[in-house]
Amino acid sequence: MSQAIKNVLLPVVDASTKVLIVGSMPGKQSLEKQQYYGNPRNHFWPIMGELLETAIPEEYDKRIALLKNNAIGLWDTIETCERKGSLDAAIRNEKPNDFQTLFKNYPNIQLVLFNGAKAFEVFKKHLGLELLEGRAYQKMPSTSPIPGKNIKSFAEKLEDWRIIQSYLSD
Repeated sequence: MSQAIKNVLLPVVDASTKVLIVGSMPGKQSLEKQQYYGNPRNHFWPIMGELLETAIPEEYDKRIALLKNNAIGLWDTIETCERKGSLDAAIRNEKPNDFQTLFKNYPNIQLVLFNGAKAFEVFKKHLGLELLEGRAYQKMPSTSPIPGKNIKSFAEKLEDWRIIQSYLSD
């Protein structure tokens, strides 16, 4: 049976954020830890380490500081939903987060990267891509450790995620 889930993770964003990485809904481990990408098997943090050419700190608050220092923010498309387990495919009755207010409050966001198909689909369905007008956006391969139908290797995912680097160099 699916259960109602509330996303307890606040947006990681500030006035210097240029790139916003948008997930769907955190998995069970992430919600329990109250950490973005809290599953140690998720490729997100190793990919960020490669892209930023640095070791990823063990402490979560230092990981978040690293992203902020590099103008990278995080949020999720879904505020609440019903889901059994942690799979995106099991998400039902989703309610989106308030991106209209977020974009109004943080106008320096230039690039929105959707971490996986579900994040993109929910945003498009509930908020509309016109909300992204004036910003670049792209659907990225999911960093999730859960095998999907279009699974890519770590190296392939890393190559796709390199788009971030061109937004951070200015």
